Amino acid sequence: MSTILVINSGSSSLKYQLIDVEVEEVLASGLVERIGETTGTATHHGPAESHDRDLAVADHAAAFAAMRDAFDEHGPSLAEHPPIAIGHRVVHGGVRYIEPTIVTDVVKSDIADLAELAPLHNPANLEGIIAAEGLFADIPHVAVFDTAFHQTLPPAAFTYAIDAELAERQHVRRFGFHGTSHRFVSRAAAEFLGRPLGEVKQIVLHLGNGASACAVDGGRSIETSMGMTPLEGLVMGTRSGDIDPAVLFYLHRKTGMDFGELEDLLNRRSGLVGLSGHNDMRDVHDAAASGDHAAQLAFDVYVHRLTYYIGGYFAQLGRLDALVFTAGVGENSPEVRARAVEGLGGLGIRLDLARNAAQSHLPRRISTDDSPVAVLVVPTNEELEIARQTLSVVR
Repeated sequence: MSTILVINSGSSSLKYQLIDVEVEEVLASGLVERIGETTGTATHHGPAESHDRDLAVADHAAAFAAMRDAFDEHGPSLAEHPPIAIGHRVVHGGVRYIEPTIVTDVVKSDIADLAELAPLHNPANLEGIIAAEGLFADIPHVAVFDTAFHQTLPPAAFTYAIDAELAERQHVRRFGFHGTSHRFVSRAAAEFLGRPLGEVKQIVLHLGNGASACAVDGGRSIETSMGMTPLEGLVMGTRSGDIDPAVLFYLHRKTGMDFGELEDLLNRRSGLVGLSGHNDMRDVHDAAASGDHAAQLAFDVYVHRLTYYIGGYFAQLGRLDALVFTAGVGENSPEVRARAVEGLGGLGIRLDLARNAAQSHLPRRISTDDSPVAVLVVPTNEELEIARQTLSVVR
């Protein structure tokens, strides 16, 4: 048995999986959620059963302590199933890291330097690497970069309309993110449809605390909503997504807010939390259902932006074979899915409301049988994709 431990240390969660890469079987997995909030949760799926507990998770160090305790208490024993490598999700690889890379001191330094482009993620990713190196000092650690999948974007898609010389010198361009998820889900969607990946035109909506859309043409990313940083695009849990950049100049002149305060505003105090006070879509929906007008507006803005991107990417692709929802919100919120495609019948998108309301952890079709566009829910598995790429490097 050859195992790889995958670490996905995100902005507000820690996911992990111990995977037998010979048969792609998950031996154990876990999720620590709501890091930094008053109350968090930790779930560990071991060999025999699942274990859940509520706990305060102050920071990522506490999340890793919860993961280690779960393996020790509930198995499987990492001493009996020693990993041959550790695979780490890293959000931003810049222009240098376009494929899975063995972690070195130089790589860690570069990940830290790129934190200014992914301030909510690269620092957490680096914390995960450092903590894992302390536990597993004698095996390779591999960084798998979210930006790598979007290296196929055409120049018209990745170029910003600013001074070209300045942009070239400072590497100002669209990079795109969630590439590991978009790669896995687009391949899984084609397999579900029983069609070669190279023939399928699809839009993948990765909707979690962070959210992005991606137009995938034959397995290649040709357009994506996140930009030079993970701030651009869709409305997210705490991030604004698209905004007129002149708003920042205006706020600076009117309030005296400096660059750090403005960056904090758009990354940590905007999006759903800025509009409603809740950064979790479950809480937003519950509040809206109870008559909270601010929460209802947050929900409306969220789905309005989704519909806008679906229509735009349909135009970029020329035709659409599949619209695919994934990640925490995409997989578990029938309300978001229904509202996002409401009124898109003219594009050939017809939702089956009963299928959409049904809960499942398996890939499934939620469109009607006669819908020209297949609407799918495909659970993402970034950890398995990271394990595959990690294995390709260490072997």
